[in-house]
This record gives sequence, C-alpha cells and structure tokens, in this order.
Amino acid sequence: MPSTPDQPVTVADLNAFKKELLTEIRTLFEMAAPAPKKWLKSYQVKQLLGISHGTLQTMRANGSLPYARIGNLIYYDQYELDKILAERQQNRCYQPTKANRTQKQ
Repeated sequence: MPSTPDQPVTVADLNAFKKELLTEIRTLFEMAAPAPKKWLKSYQVKQLLGISHGTLQTMRANGSLPYARIGNLIYYDQYELDKILAERQQNRCYQPTKANRTQKQ
C-alpha cells in the first residue's frame, strides 16, 4: 500500500518494498549475466570435428580456427567451433540414384 507524505511507513511496507527490490535486482542480474564461455582442449576439438592433429595445427596456422594459448596448452572457444560447424553444415537429403535402386531389387 503506497504511503503519502503524512503517513508513517510501516514494517509491512518496508518488507513489501524489500521483496519488490530483490525481485527487480534478480531480474537485472539474469538479463545481464552472459553465459560463461566454454573452452575445449585440442583432443576434444579433434574428436568433435573428426580431424587429425596435423589438420588441427593447419587450421590454427591459417587462421580458420581461433584459439588461445596458455603455456603449452591450447584452448578453443566452443562458440566459435559451433559457428564453423553451422557455416559448413550441408542440408542434403538422400536421393537414391538409379544405380542404387537397381542394386536393391
């Protein structure tokens, strides 16, 4: 219940205000908090992409795969890998050829 300047503020008013304020603060934090980055190690990237160590090294060298190096460890951003996979995704349907149809009969 809103109070006017000549009415005293009650404990109930303060509790209601506190709940309202906490709800607003939680909402702001949830909206502003970005998802934490997920970093993958080389062996995980090789498994995910189905590539060899040499291919991974070539992709780093030619700049097609961004990475971060900390000491001797190399990390890859999961978001960047997902973008690369999405760009290279092929939307193909299986269309049986005439040769495939005759072999099955």
